[in-house]
Parts: sequence; C-alpha cells; structure tokens
Amino acid sequence: MSDLTLVIGNKTYSSWSLRPWLALKQAGLSFAETVIPLRQPDTAARIAEHSPSGRVPSLIHDGLTVWDSLAICEYVAELAPQAHLWPADRAARAVARAVSAEMHSGFVSLRSTMSMDLKRDRKGQGMTEATAADIARIEALWADARSRFGGPAGGPFLFGTFTIADAMFAPVVTRLETYGVAVSPESRAYMDAVLDLPAMREWIAAAKAEPWEFEP
Repeated sequence: MSDLTLVIGNKTYSSWSLRPWLALKQAGLSFAETVIPLRQPDTAARIAEHSPSGRVPSLIHDGLTVWDSLAICEYVAELAPQAHLWPADRAARAVARAVSAEMHSGFVSLRSTMSMDLKRDRKGQGMTEATAADIARIEALWADARSRFGGPAGGPFLFGTFTIADAMFAPVVTRLETYGVAVSPESRAYMDAVLDLPAMREWIAAAKAEPWEFEP
C-alpha cells in the first residue's frame, strides 16, 4: 500500500509519531513518511497542511486523514488483519485495548519530566514522586499482561507476539533507557525485546542521524 503516507515529527523527540510508525512497520505495510521538525518557525504551518488537529502524527490514505496515534494504529490493524496487531483471544484483546488506552491518556508526570530524547544520556534526571508512581504503574501493567497473556511460550512481548499495546509503550521503553531508570528483571527483559526489534533499531538510528536538535 504505497499510497499510505505517515506525517511525523522528528524521530528524536516525537513519541506519538513512533507508535503508528512502529505499527506500520510491524504490519509489513509500505508507506511514505513526511518528517516535520518540531519547534521550528514553520512547524505549525507545515503540520496544519496535513493534520486537522494541528498535531503529528497523521496518516493519509486514499483521501482520508487519520490524525490520532491510537486511531492510526487501529486503522493499520484493519488494513493488515494478517499482522494480528490485536490479540486473537477476546479477553487478551480487551486488556490490550485497555492498557493501550491508559497509555494514551495517562502518565502525565512521566511525559512531563522524562520527555523522549534519543540523542542524549539523561541518566539520573527527571525522577519525581509522581513520575516514580507512573513508572510503578507501568511496570505493574507490564507484569500483569506478561503473566496472564505473554510468557515464554507466547513470545517476549506484553501479549506474547507484538501488538498495538507494545507500539503504545515503545516510547516509554526509550524513556526508561534514556533516563537510566532501574526496573525489575522482567521489565528489563521486555524492554530489551522492544529495543531489539529491527524497526526500533531503524527508528533510533535515524533519530541519532537527524540534524535537528533542541532541549525538549
């Protein structure tokens, strides 16, 4: 589907852009990408050309624009049902949607104090009481999903094989890595599985090569 175009922010900082980009890659869909550097004088005007919300990402396909990360991931799941971006089991699928929605709307302190940054080592920075509470909740979500629906037999991701839930939490994985957050061995194994995805390695390499840089 080469007529798919994903409009994203620069890869170093745009956590919301990473989510649908990773879903598209994991679904095996061909797509063009338009990268709009953030925090530039013309950023708002350029984004407005592609997104009615004035934010990235947005997906453009056959005259349709989808402008929310989770909505784009849902759309990708419908375009590529063979990729099984949601679990086949009804209970697992319900929980995967719930944890994805919680990530979509929550964890405000983590977003604020540990913004995504793939160029710098920020170990020891950003930790507050509220951020620690966010991280504890995230680790609990991961542990619950892995124990109930993942496990060694099913694969290394939250629900065994890769799903949209993993795409939603991929930027969190990079944050915990960037800020050197100590996590449980189980969380560390999950993070390593996400970071080892070829698509994640591709995104991170592209981020490090970007010419744009600013303090998030």
